This record gives sequence, C-alpha cells and structure tokens, in this order.
Amino acid sequence: MKELVVVSGKGGTGKTSLSAALASLSAQKVLADCDVDASNFHLICDAVKRKVHPFSSGFEPYIVQELCSHCGNCTKVCRFEAINNGTLTSPIDCEGCGVCAFNCPNQAIRMQKKHAGHWFVSDTRLGCLVHAELGLSIENSGKLVSKVRQEAKKIALEQQLSLVITDGPPGIGCPAIATLTGANLVLIVVEPSSSCIHDLKRLVELASSFNLSMSVCINKSTLHPETTRKLIEWCNRYVIPIVGLIPYSPVFPYAIQAGKTVLEIPGNTDVIEPLKKIWRSVVNLLEI
Repeated sequence: MKELVVVSGKGGTGKTSLSAALASLSAQKVLADCDVDASNFHLICDAVKRKVHPFSSGFEPYIVQELCSHCGNCTKVCRFEAINNGTLTSPIDCEGCGVCAFNCPNQAIRMQKKHAGHWFVSDTRLGCLVHAELGLSIENSGKLVSKVRQEAKKIALEQQLSLVITDGPPGIGCPAIATLTGANLVLIVVEPSSSCIHDLKRLVELASSFNLSMSVCINKSTLHPETTRKLIEWCNRYVIPIVGLIPYSPVFPYAIQAGKTVLEIPGNTDVIEPLKKIWRSVVNLLEI
C-alpha cells in the first residue's frame, strides 16, 4: 500500500480539485481529507456518512460545585483568566494546563478529556472517504490529522487496496507536518503567484526534512507565463520532477459549485489531458 499526499503552500491553488480528479482516475484507493480545520473534500463527491466517531484531545476543568468553597485560589493561579471562583467563565481561553485543579484545596476541580471534534467514514461515488471536523478554537489539529490517516490506511489494508490519496492542509504548520510524515510521495500544487516560489521552497524544505519523495504540479500555469517559467527553472535546479502543467480554466470553480470533479464536466480537454498525464506520472513515481 502506498500513500500520495497532495499539499500546497496556501489555500486556493486547486489542491482539493486535483486530489478529487486523481481519485476519479484511480480504481484501488481510499481517500483521506486531512484539512481538518476546513474540510471540503466531501462536498464534491456526494459523501454519505457511514460512521461518526467523537474525537477528544487535551483537557478541560470540571468543577464539582458541592465541594467548591469559592475560595478564589483558582482565579489567582489562572494566568489565562479563564476561571473565576470555581466557575469556568471563559472556556475558550482555557489551556487545559490543570494548575487550577492542582491548587484547589478542596479538590473540587477535576481535569477531564476535552471534546475536540469528530471524524467520519463516508461512502462516496469516488470511494471510501475518511474525513473530520475540528471543533472551534481547538488547537490539537495534528492529532486529528494523524487519526484520519491511521483510519484510512487501516481501511486500505482491510480491503487490500493499493493506494491512499490524502488531501492535505495548506501551509507548513502542525497539520501539514502530521499529514506529510511517512508519505510515499508528496505532490505539491503551486500556482504562478507573487509568493509561489517562497511557498514552494518552504514545502520542499519541510518534505526534505523527512526524506520524502516529491513532485510538483503547476496549476493555472497560463495566468502568468513568466512566473511559471521561474517555477520550472527552480524545480529543475533542485531536481524536483514537474508532473504536469494545468492551464487556467473556469471549469475548476464551476465543478466545485456543481459538486463534481473537473473530469466529470463535459469538454475541457485542455484541462483533462494534463490531469491524466499527472495521474500517469504519479503512478510511475509510486510504482503501483
């Protein structure tokens, strides 16, 4: 079993659209959406949730009111001003450090696991999809990303499927790190914008730190040919294979609005052929 992870330096590059297109070209795969802060893969593949699981991460205080004497110790020691005389007045500011419970003379404050979101297993027309929703103001998204990947690989092994296609989060933060580690191939989606080489460089440095195989797709390549040329030169200098150049096309936003992949929209051969070429290149690089 191999894992392809599709990432980008920022949002809006077409990463999810490309992931969905590759998914539609693959017969033996499980899908994983690791952009848990803003999951949207399920919107373009008619996902029907088959399993819903709660996700807990970190801790939060629970006050046993019968034991609380409202002495104010918790108020004094909480540097985040989240608790006041035995009442959690600002849960969003609570870091779950437990210092209030440690300093409570009556042991009226207990630390309990914090509900942090949900993860799902859904049936879609493109195949099985594992995805998740992180709760509001929850910071431990890396743990939820790891859970999504773990479950997707488990399903792939159980069903003897050869590939996991993972739609990763943008950027290089904790969710991206949790998505990239252990991947067989990283496909970086860039567009010819003012920050593209900077974004690409950061992702390449991150993937290189884990000794991962990389490839690049330049989306909207016709928007700014000079910047596209610079991207190609940069990739050639660092011997990073470019698996495809996709021209700018309004079919991408249209397909998203229609809840379909780009390949499901009739016509558009100028986009469809490069996408098929990318898939053939990915198959060769993964050796599947």
